[in-house]
Amino acid sequence: MPAKPKLGQNFLNDAQAVQRIVTALGDCSYATVVEIGPGRGVLTHALAPRAGNLIAIELDQQLASQLRAEFSSESLTVVNQDVLEFDFSAVPVEEGKRLVVVGNLPYYITSPILLKLAASHTALDRAVLMLQREVADRVAAGPGSRDYGLLSVTVQMYGPVERLFTLPPGAFSPPPDVHSTVVRWRFAPRFHSLGLDETGFLPFVRKAFAQKRKTLANNLRAAGIAPEIVVQAMTNAGIEPQSRAEALPIEALAELWKRLQVK
Repeated sequence: MPAKPKLGQNFLNDAQAVQRIVTALGDCSYATVVEIGPGRGVLTHALAPRAGNLIAIELDQQLASQLRAEFSSESLTVVNQDVLEFDFSAVPVEEGKRLVVVGNLPYYITSPILLKLAASHTALDRAVLMLQREVADRVAAGPGSRDYGLLSVTVQMYGPVERLFTLPPGAFSPPPDVHSTVVRWRFAPRFHSLGLDETGFLPFVRKAFAQKRKTLANNLRAAGIAPEIVVQAMTNAGIEPQSRAEALPIEALAELWKRLQVK
């Protein structure tokens, strides 16, 4: 079945990469695994005999039908749905267990899917995901690097991310115009340990990173926080006045947010 560019379909065809992805997931024999965008089922075939339960979320109706024809209902549940509308928390699992997620994410909606997974974190244990290399660099970046920014902080607030390996365009059919990187994301939210309110801190982070060329103080002032309050809070948090958000670790941003809440 030919790929549909409008759905961002670039099917993995590298057998060695498939095995590396499955290995990166770890033991799934007693876990429910959710595969995002199985496509032609190359990775699905490797997962089916290893997973306790396997659910495939496929937007393309033709591909979903093809998967149902290839697999028994006992080995695979196919959900023909947009992953952004899928309710991870509604998937039945044994008490105390959480879902394992894997997928080759369509590049045009990668960020929305990452945010969807973050919002579903209470139902998730870990995810092994194929991303565009540039996005993977941003997601896993540390403070002070050119890739560190809003996406880095937002994703890492829900758990650590590690790059595993990178694949060339030729590992896919049709080949994309970019390299792709596999990352592993372990869901372990940091809000409680850092004394943060999730609904308050993340909007603050968006303000802090609003314009990359501006200092942190200027971004916060532009967001409507009085200059004297910004200066005092940064001083109390031990942050240099001319610092940019891109230079600050999550811990420093957390401390600044807490100082601003006192005002």
